[in-house]
Amino acid sequence: MSPAHALGFETQREEVADASLSVEGSLPDWLVGRLIRNGPGQFEAGDTPLRHWFDPYALLRGFRIDGRTDTVTYTNRFVRSEDYEYAREHGDVRRMLPGTPPDRSLFTRLRHTLTGAFQDNPSIGVQHLGGTVTAITESPVGVAVDDETLATTGRRDLTTGLDADFTLGHPHYDPERDVFVNFAVSYGSGATYTLFERDRRTASPEIVGEVSFDDAPYAHSFALTDEFAILASIPYGLDTTKLLTGAFGDGTFLDAITAFEGSGPGRGSAPTRDAAFLLFDRETGEVAHRVAADPFFVYHHANAFREDDTIVVDLIAYEDERAMTGLTLENLAGSDPDVPTGDFVRYRLPLDDGRAARETLYEGQVEFPTLAYPDRLGEPYRYCYLAANADGSSLPTRLVKYDHRTEETTTWTPDRTGAAFPGEPLFESAPGADAEDAGVIVTTVLDADAERTDLVVLDARTMERVARAEGVHRLPYGFHGQFYRDGDPVRSMA
Repeated sequence: MSPAHALGFETQREEVADASLSVEGSLPDWLVGRLIRNGPGQFEAGDTPLRHWFDPYALLRGFRIDGRTDTVTYTNRFVRSEDYEYAREHGDVRRMLPGTPPDRSLFTRLRHTLTGAFQDNPSIGVQHLGGTVTAITESPVGVAVDDETLATTGRRDLTTGLDADFTLGHPHYDPERDVFVNFAVSYGSGATYTLFERDRRTASPEIVGEVSFDDAPYAHSFALTDEFAILASIPYGLDTTKLLTGAFGDGTFLDAITAFEGSGPGRGSAPTRDAAFLLFDRETGEVAHRVAADPFFVYHHANAFREDDTIVVDLIAYEDERAMTGLTLENLAGSDPDVPTGDFVRYRLPLDDGRAARETLYEGQVEFPTLAYPDRLGEPYRYCYLAANADGSSLPTRLVKYDHRTEETTTWTPDRTGAAFPGEPLFESAPGADAEDAGVIVTTVLDADAERTDLVVLDARTMERVARAEGVHRLPYGFHGQFYRDGDPVRSMA
């Protein structure tokens, strides 16, 4: 018998439009808007099973929430990327996915590798850019969709105005400047990271600064304060030579991920090089500070802020690159998955001299850190919300509220312990809130026993459930999303 968490890694082909969901409990009357989540939807290309969690074709999930009437309607739809359409028409992989090679001729594989022809399957998250919701990933291409029907309306070149191969999948929104801030990445023999700001309404970019590396460190997100954009240069990343030679066979992007500088045979061995935090001055574009740290791997930053002559950075830290290479679907869907462990940690970066000091705040496995965003972005904050694993599952089984002031945690666990898996916790602040945690947590929960995915709303203070909208079918476990309030389509997380 397959484990309950295996349902999170199975295709859902059904598309539903404007289905009314039965609501149990009571939604806050101020919670009016649309939750749009993104993530894997189809785990095969024809008869070819995809290999890695980052490979499956993107499926958008939309929930229209109206707390005034206690109603929720649901729509889901596949993103009609060129990769998805090719897989549907030909039953093959069009371009190299992160962990699955394309079923193409040697000439085509080499051409794609040499020209930087990235896949366009945008399965990480969504961004409201230039008046349009856009599904995004680490690719030069975003796919625009209608924010109500989720129908694909066009393609967007996210590198327009930038000399880059792609942009990171976690842009920040700066409410003071009303801009998105992000890094663009260009690969050559090494890599160049370009810091830029993008006007939210026109989507036009303005370059702030850049830094070049002899190798190609991996980055998925970064931290932001009013002074600095903080990029973690980790000693794990892409071996571009191995990527090129892999095109002669069945090599993929994941096969070319390595620990840098003679780290010894096999994956997971310690690199000989430190990590470093690069602090870009947002006014001058210069790297104002480089702060060394012991090696670590990171996907997601929670927040950063200044504390006297120190910059505090909170993030989820893993031991090494197995945090990426270990996320094969065969492993994750198995009965005894070997899940990479990420801890919620705090780094203190001295601005005068010295190394970064690390403190573990909450031991993992945890992921998807969120807070009162963007209100507390770049500011001291008290509460962080996390998805946490337990019970030998490869998927989160509970949500955790961490209090930085008291170091205490409050946990919410779904009713069906061991068979229900909550997603990323998104915080929404109540209007006129007088406390940082005055609001709600909005999430989705995969109920394996009932084979459906529900929308769940928690009181962010107590972590008690206040409402649940019963889903119409099971959804694969998703990645990131945004709650867009009516009339204020900014974003609810980084």
